[in-house]
Parts: sequence; structure tokens; C-alpha cells
Amino acid sequence: MELSKQILIKAEEYKDYTANNLSKLIQIKSLSTQEKEVAITMKKMMEEANFDEVRIDGLGNVIGRIGRGKKIIAIDGHIDTVELGNRDAWDFDPLGGEIKDGFVQGRGAADQTGGPVAAITAGKILKEVGLADDVTLYVTGTVMEEDCDGLCWKYIIEEERIKPDCVIVTEPTNLNIYRGHRGRMEIQVSFYGLSAHGSAPERGQNAIYMASRAALEIEKLNEQLAVDPFLGKGSVTISEFISSSPSLCAVSDFTKIHLDRRLTWGEDKELALNQVKEIVSGMNAKVELLKYKKKAYTGLEYGMEKYYPTWRIEEDHPVIQNGIMSFKELFGKNPLVDKWTFSTNAVTINGIYKIPVVGFGPGNEELAHAPNEKVPIDHLVKASAFYANYCNNF
Repeated sequence: MELSKQILIKAEEYKDYTANNLSKLIQIKSLSTQEKEVAITMKKMMEEANFDEVRIDGLGNVIGRIGRGKKIIAIDGHIDTVELGNRDAWDFDPLGGEIKDGFVQGRGAADQTGGPVAAITAGKILKEVGLADDVTLYVTGTVMEEDCDGLCWKYIIEEERIKPDCVIVTEPTNLNIYRGHRGRMEIQVSFYGLSAHGSAPERGQNAIYMASRAALEIEKLNEQLAVDPFLGKGSVTISEFISSSPSLCAVSDFTKIHLDRRLTWGEDKELALNQVKEIVSGMNAKVELLKYKKKAYTGLEYGMEKYYPTWRIEEDHPVIQNGIMSFKELFGKNPLVDKWTFSTNAVTINGIYKIPVVGFGPGNEELAHAPNEKVPIDHLVKASAFYANYCNNF
């Protein structure tokens, strides 16, 4: 029997195993910097799946290894989730992990604990059917992604000295193969006015008015940004507007706005910052690229600037072609090759370190951060098979 068919049969045999593992993890609330319990549980799952080595690194990432070949591949998925949001919007318990009607339900099912759980099953399968002798596989359950995309992989590459030849990012793709997404950055603009009594505003300089004029120009900027045929249009929006004054009877002397900037192909941080600086030229204003620095659940403080570069891989690249071939072997049809709308750990893996990335994950991207999040069990089965087959074809 062809190896790909053996893999698919085993993935189906382990259907309940995979679904139950995901259910267990969903029941553990795991916000960014609070992933300790879910990391310990995932480590045990890897050990029970007979991985050759499993450990938790200094930042809190779970790293499982199979094999010792020269070609290194990693399958990555983050294990932190966002908050539950309005509980009234959920039709089921978001922390219940209920298995019902062919789905595993709850926060993180699609975004994105289902991916690393399927990767653990793939590791279990490969321990049974055999991993190619020249391959080393790492399965990573990574932390703090929802707070700072790619920070976890900055640590893995720079501190753990693991630099794979390819990474499969398991964020939800609806079982399509993804080869890129827009980048993003977080910009803060501070406006400094001059306070005066509210009865005589002409004596002061109102920071709110300055920020408001800039805001209207930023709205115009959004319409003028570059468009890429594959990744789409760059965008910018104001996501926060805060002001202060000595009292409610005074002219505002300080205002700050927060910009969510999405970067298409050809846009980078220098371009984006200069566009905003041009808008506020002549105003008493400061434009800053923000930085992230927080303590992980391990107690380690780590950070990076909030610039997450755009990335894309051409469709004829070997990592994408291997994905297409591995998919066809398993399922007898061509996959859809597309892109994510949102941002992933690939901003660091490929955007900074230029490691080739292929995206493939269970679940629908539209359910990310939404109520009633769930993932089809059939997706978990097919993802497990794809990951195992991809590794043996690598």
C-alpha cells in the first residue's frame, strides 16, 4: 500500500484521539502570557505520542522532536487564545470543548489549537509508519502570538538556535494551501497642545483639533495605499483616540491616536512611518513605531518592535509544490492555493528570517476571534494526514 494511503487510514483511525486532545486543551483557558497549564498538557500529549524529545523552552514554547536528519521541518501552531468576548453571543460553552455533530467546539478550536493538535497526531503517525531518515521534525506549540505575532519564533531562532528549512504554519486555512499574507505594524502618534481655560480657548492650542485634522488625512491616506494583485491593498485605520486636559473646563493639551497599519507587498515600516510623518508635518506631534515587551508565563521578559513584515512565497517554490503534491496524493484533487487575511507567526519566520513557509490548517479563518468558534473533526483528520505526508515528501 502506498505510504500516503497508510497515513490517511491512520489519521482516520486516530479521529477520536485527535478530537479528544483538542477538547481537553479548549477546556484550559490560555490567554497570552498565561499558557502554562495548556503547555504542560500539550507536552504530555507529545510524550504520550512517543516523540523522541519534548521540552518547554525559556519563553514557554512546547518543542517536540522526531528524528535527527539533516533536513529540518517544523509544524507550528500557537497555543494562546483571545478572550471569550460576550458570552451571550455564544450558543455553547466557549470553554466546554464539546464534541458535537462532527465538530469540536470552543475558543481556540480554529484559532488555533486544532492545528498543533493535528500536528501531534501527525507525529504519532510518523512514529508508526516511519519518518524519512534524512528529516528532523519539530512540532511547536508556541506562546504569546495573539499579543505579538512571531515573538515566539524570534526566541526559537535566536535563543534556541533552531532554524528549520521549512515551516508549516497551521493557522486555519479551510484545508487550503496558503502562501502569504499582508504584514502589519502598530503606530502611535502623540499630539502636544497648550492648555488654556475653556472660557478662552483662543489662548491655547487644542491637541484634539490637531489630532482630528490628522485623522481626516489618515482616512484619505487609506484610500491611496498600494495594491498588490495577490495580497490585496494596504490599509490604515485609527483604532484608538485618547485625549487629556487639566480639567473638563480646559483646552486639551495632549492627544494620542493608535494606528493599525496593514502592509501589502512593497510596503515596509519606513514607508508607512514617513507617510504619517508627512501628514503631521508642521504640527507639534511625535510618530512612533510601538514596541512589545512583556513577561512570559515562565517569568522571562522578552520583546520586539511591533513591525510584522509582509511575506509571500511564489507558487512554484518547492515548499508550495510539495504541499500541492502531498495534498493530491492524499485526496485525489488539486488544493486551492491562496492567502490569509490576518497575520500569523510567518511574519517573523519568513518576513524577517526568510525561512520558507507553507500554510495549511484545519478550520475557517472567519471564526477566528468570533463567537461560536468550532472546527470540523474531518478537518483535523485531513490536516493530520497532510502534515505527516508533507514531512515524508520533504
